[in-house]
Amino acid sequence: MTCLFCSIAAGETAADIVLADDDFVAFLDIRPVFKGHVLLVPREHVVTLPELPAGLRDGFLAHAQGLATAMIGGLGAQGSFVAMNNTVSQSVPHLHCHVVPRTKGDGLKGFFWPRTRYADAAESADYARRISDELGFVPGAGLS
Repeated sequence: MTCLFCSIAAGETAADIVLADDDFVAFLDIRPVFKGHVLLVPREHVVTLPELPAGLRDGFLAHAQGLATAMIGGLGAQGSFVAMNNTVSQSVPHLHCHVVPRTKGDGLKGFFWPRTRYADAAESADYARRISDELGFVPGAGLS
């Protein structure tokens, strides 16, 4: 059985990539809570946070921090919601950190995550570009 997130990280499955390096990939969630909702994953197949190798912890947190900042500068959000599930409610069994743009009065309450959709591929690509630009990431630059 192939892991969807491993397939995205390997470039075998299309996704709107906002960040990629040798260890991590971040891409738009296809069922975002709010437009610009990003998933950060390690390239290495790791199922839960407790399994993340020590050598990847700092990079994972640094990228989550950068994505949270990019929500403000790139999308004009007032802040962000950052979350991870471990096993329970983990729709894909591969560690992923949700970074969701937030604004006051956006309607997100508690742990109920309503979902939305992008109008089309052009709209999702625009959100990905805005976040990538804020991070200084150029898709395809030097990575396979």
